[in-house]
Amino acid sequence: MRGGVFDSVGEATAGFAGEGSARADFEVEFLGDYQVDDGDFTEDGVSHEENASKKARYYWEKFCGDDAGGDSGCVCGGASGDSGCVCGGVSGVVGVADAAGSFDFVLGEDSGIYVDALGDELGVQTRRWGAGEKATDKEWLEYFMKEMGVRAPLDSERGAKFVCCACLVRRVQGALIEEFFKGETFGKITREIADEVLPGLPLSSVFLPEGFDKVYAELGRDEKNKISHRGQAVGKVKRWLWNYSLPGKGISSG
Repeated sequence: MRGGVFDSVGEATAGFAGEGSARADFEVEFLGDYQVDDGDFTEDGVSHEENASKKARYYWEKFCGDDAGGDSGCVCGGASGDSGCVCGGVSGVVGVADAAGSFDFVLGEDSGIYVDALGDELGVQTRRWGAGEKATDKEWLEYFMKEMGVRAPLDSERGAKFVCCACLVRRVQGALIEEFFKGETFGKITREIADEVLPGLPLSSVFLPEGFDKVYAELGRDEKNKISHRGQAVGKVKRWLWNYSLPGKGISSG
């Protein structure tokens, strides 16, 4: 079985394949392994479910749709060269797919945070909120912490939860079928930045999950995957895959 993950769930999917995994015969590939022109994708859903579905369906069409690979036979859609495509080769190189239908499913996800003092201001808009998506992670986090200082002076107002929704799409009798998997982690926002800012994950430095004395960024991968919103959602995907009886392949957008 071969699957594709096309979103921010890469680290959380570490246990998909191999010994002790959801499926010993399962291969997982990640969007980062490919050069894909996705500049036309717009993340404008009003819910995590809608955004996760949009991502999964978009990349399904890129990798498994009728036009996947184009004339070059490669999902990057690049011009052929001596190697066969701009990915570096037609065979033996991660990132070069087979013809259309090379994956059995595609997994996309969407995540966000909800803070008591800020209501629903963040949510699906989390990275676009405040300083905006063009700000660096450090700039975004500095703006967020200043807002929290003004709008959440009391500890009781600093409660928060991370939410992840993963959407798995697959084709069944010619129709695309969606499966949704949700994860939530409750905690609070610290008053100071507790650890270095991780690339693409600025809130990991200030989110303290319930029952822990370390923020997300300070947790080891295995420890974080057990309790994080993405880890919970992907854990449900793994259990679903365990019961998935059809042989094949898949890819994840995370």
